Amino acid sequence: MIQSFKKISSVCFFIAVTIYSTTSSGQDTSASMVPASGAYIGLGFDASSTQFNGQQVQATGISTVSPAGTTGSARGPPVSINMSGTNSITPAIQVGYFQKFQDSNYLWGAKFSYSYMGGSTSTTDRILIPQFGTYPSGASFTGNAVATSYQKTIKNQISFIPYFGQSFDRGTIYFGVGPTVSQVNTKINNLIGFADLNGVRTDVSGTPQNFTDTQWVYGGAAMLGGTYFLDKSWFLDFSYSYSMTQNKTSNYYSTFNNPGSPNSYSGSLIGSSTGTASIQTLGLIMNKLF
Repeated sequence: MIQSFKKISSVCFFIAVTIYSTTSSGQDTSASMVPASGAYIGLGFDASSTQFNGQQVQATGISTVSPAGTTGSARGPPVSINMSGTNSITPAIQVGYFQKFQDSNYLWGAKFSYSYMGGSTSTTDRILIPQFGTYPSGASFTGNAVATSYQKTIKNQISFIPYFGQSFDRGTIYFGVGPTVSQVNTKINNLIGFADLNGVRTDVSGTPQNFTDTQWVYGGAAMLGGTYFLDKSWFLDFSYSYSMTQNKTSNYYSTFNNPGSPNSYSGSLIGSSTGTASIQTLGLIMNKLF
């Protein structure tokens, strides 16, 4: 992730220097192609690198053993999940407005951006969640919940970035900070609850179960960018942004019924997961000015 950050940052710096050099050299501010103000809409692509950080999963099982009718429960502390980063190239759209300050080449603006990011999923295989349980009698037992995989995906991201910058004869450079809203999907696949009962490893919950949760989470982003005007109506927007989502809990619940001989088990599986995501994005958008 560090190497990826360095590469993207280097590209961003190169773009910023290139735009600055191109737009500022020999500029005649009175003949600037950048208008005093304007609204715009654009369509293009984002190249993104996403890292899911601080991922933790916790599980609780409550079961009743038949025909004895004994009820027990087991739970354990949250387990950390290490996840690899994902990379994607996705479509993006934006709408915005900018305006120069009076008698100045400095400007302010804001843009609303949307990026579809649903094609890239990070997966960690073989999740083991230790648990510790007790019966009403006070007797204790150990166990674990096992899942074949844990998956995270950011499907959509929306950002609103107010920015300040400077205009030149054929473009601008700018910097902005603003809020984001991201749609995050979490999946726990094929989970089974096991317990060590009287020294025997026992499948308590039976058929593997899948858990999924999708929610919108808030976050924030910082953006560095520049524009290059092809004419007075069309311009290219190059940008680099770093965003991070809030740490929000996803909750899971299901029931199970596992008939068997001599004992049958029924009860509930309850769990939760937490974590954040950091996203680095290079954007290239073609815009129409109105």
